[in-house]
Amino acid sequence: MADIPTISRTELAERRRKLRWQRRWRILQTSWQVVAMGGLTVGLIWVVTLPDWMLRDASQIEVEGNKFLSADTVRTLLPIKYPQFLLTLQPKTLTQRLESQAPIAEATVSRHLFPPGLTVRIQERYPVAIVYSSPTAQSGQPGNVSTESNPVALLDERGTFIPYESYVSLNRSRQLPSLKIVGMQDQYRSQWPSLYQQVSRSPVKILEIDWREPGNLILHSELGTVYCGSYGSRFAEQIRTLDQLRQLPEKLNSQKIDFIDLRNPQSPLVKIIGSEAIELPDSSRDEIPDQEDSALPDSQAVP
Repeated sequence: MADIPTISRTELAERRRKLRWQRRWRILQTSWQVVAMGGLTVGLIWVVTLPDWMLRDASQIEVEGNKFLSADTVRTLLPIKYPQFLLTLQPKTLTQRLESQAPIAEATVSRHLFPPGLTVRIQERYPVAIVYSSPTAQSGQPGNVSTESNPVALLDERGTFIPYESYVSLNRSRQLPSLKIVGMQDQYRSQWPSLYQQVSRSPVKILEIDWREPGNLILHSELGTVYCGSYGSRFAEQIRTLDQLRQLPEKLNSQKIDFIDLRNPQSPLVKIIGSEAIELPDSSRDEIPDQEDSALPDSQAVP
């Protein structure tokens, strides 16, 4: 038999000492883990219930950049249930919610802890025209059709549609734009910014735009109904020519004027109800001829 190695008392005592130290170290590690987890749990509970970081009511939300929408209206559009822990709010989600609302073009939401609250900055959509539904009217018979149809949307200067009911419900005290438009279609939206800029700058006030016929844009102005033909590069010249006809009501009975034809802005015509068209002289249009002496032959009358 092989000899069994003998262990001295000194070695046994050293081994027992190491084992005791290892047990103490494991107990110490376990204790620190328990203390750390307990502290973290208590800390989280304290942070969550910390009153200073709670959004308790809408008065803690500051609204900036609003001109027409009231601050209270903007606050009601935020999907926040009070009270709510400030750090659980997602600014990106709140921003998307605000921008999905028709009257708001852009929005930013930022949190601040001291004092606790939110700052909301918005850029509103400014409507410049009311879009009316197209009534059932015979082609070629112009008139103030807005009295025969219902408003369906509002239009800003960029061509963005704003649902009418949504805008009115959020802006009950806001005065609606005076410009009306009928026959607005999606294919016209790219042309709208340019058209609106020229109409808004017109010295002669334009009250309504009838775009139901692509080949004949009709303006209802303070001088009467104006035929412009297809909207294009000559529209600015047509607006200038219309301005030169300011004295038309002084020369002709406005109640007898059917429409003003500016499809050729260099040769404007005035269609008389039940009669033929009158060709207006060139230049400044200061001298408008008498309607009886200036009637055109039937071949030149506007249909």
